[in-house]
Amino acid sequence: MTSSTWKVGNIKITPIVEVEAGNIIQQIIPNATTDNIAKISWLKPHFVDDKNRLKALVQAFIVQTPDACILVDTCIGNDKKRSEIAEWNNLQTDFLKCLDRAGLKSQSIDIVLCTHLHFDHVGWNTMLVDGRWRPTFPRARYLFAEQEFSYWKSRPEREIEDDHAGFEDSVMPVFDAGLADLVPMNYSITDEISLFPTPGHTPAHVSVLIASGQEQAVITGDATHHPCQIAHPDWPTISDTDPGQATVSRRALLDRFVDTQALFIGSHFATPTAGLLQAENNTFRLVVA
Repeated sequence: MTSSTWKVGNIKITPIVEVEAGNIIQQIIPNATTDNIAKISWLKPHFVDDKNRLKALVQAFIVQTPDACILVDTCIGNDKKRSEIAEWNNLQTDFLKCLDRAGLKSQSIDIVLCTHLHFDHVGWNTMLVDGRWRPTFPRARYLFAEQEFSYWKSRPEREIEDDHAGFEDSVMPVFDAGLADLVPMNYSITDEISLFPTPGHTPAHVSVLIASGQEQAVITGDATHHPCQIAHPDWPTISDTDPGQATVSRRALLDRFVDTQALFIGSHFATPTAGLLQAENNTFRLVVA
C-alpha cells in the first residue's frame, strides 16, 4: 500500500509498503525489550503498540524529480526462497500493483538505488519469469555501491544464507543483464539526489540525501532500523556487519540532522515514517511530520 507523500522542494517522495515487520525488527535489536521500550514514551502511538512491541515496515520509496523517477530499495520480493526468516519466505504481495496505484509502471522507473544489499532491500530488483529471474525494471539503471557489491560477491562466510541468496537471485541477474552501475559511496545521482556513506550495518552501506531549494530530506536505509535507535544510538542490531562502526555512523547521521528542518525518513519506520530530529536530554527524539 501507499501512505503519505512528502514534498521536499520540487521533489516528491512516496513510500510503498510491502509487509509489516515489527516482530522481526524487535528480534534483531537485542536491547529493544518491552521494558526498555516502555521507557521511551514518545515512541507511542506511532512506533510501538500498547504492549511496547515495535511497529515497523518493509517499504520502498519512490523519489520523483523533474527529470527522473528513482526507486530506493526494493523490499523482499515475490517467490524468493528465504530459509532463515520464515515470515519472509516465498512472499506473494501486490507490490507492483501498489506502484501502479501510485501512478507508476515498471517502465516508468529510471533508476533503482539500493542503500545496501541485504535481501530485504533488493528483492523486487528481479521477478520470476518462466523459471528465471528477470530484471523487474528493464528501463532502469540499477545503482550499487561498488564496495558493497564486491563484498557480497566474495560470499563472506559470516553472513546469513538468505542474504547470499538475495545477492544471487536479486542482484546478479541485474548485473548479468548489463543494467548495473557500480558507483562510489558518495555518488551524486542528480543535482538534487546524492549518496553519502553510513557504513557498519554493511561494509558500504549508504544513505540518501535529497536537497531541493532550501529543503532537505534523508532516507536512512538501515543506518537506523527503528526510532528506538534514535533515543539510543548505541543499540546495535544483530545483523550489523560491524556493530561499532554502525553505531558511529548512526550517531554521525543523527548529529548531522538534529535540530534542522531536514525530513528524517527511516526505511523501516512505521507510518508516518518521517519526522524531524530534535535534541533531548543528551540524546535525540523524532517528532513526526
